[in-house]
Amino acid sequence: MTCEDPKCAIHGGLKTRGAEFTGKIVSAKAKKTAIVERDYTRYIYKYERYLRKRSRIPAHNPECIGAKEGDMVKIAESRKLSKTKNFVITAVVKKEE
Repeated sequence: MTCEDPKCAIHGGLKTRGAEFTGKIVSAKAKKTAIVERDYTRYIYKYERYLRKRSRIPAHNPECIGAKEGDMVKIAESRKLSKTKNFVITAVVKKEE
């Protein structure tokens, strides 16, 4: 399968820079877009405890990668791709069974 997507980080001309995260896809309903959820902890100095947080990041899902809901993926920051997307899926770390 050849990838014709110019916004693909592997086969297209899209360069990645900055942040790289690993997260789980919670929604892949939109065309070429996936919502990646990332859990992380933040330390609160006042209470000397950790706070569990999560962020939902819209990322470009190239056809050559074709990640589905439930997959663990690696995403990388890129230029602005649309109104909300500035991350692209670069690899599938673990497929959902």
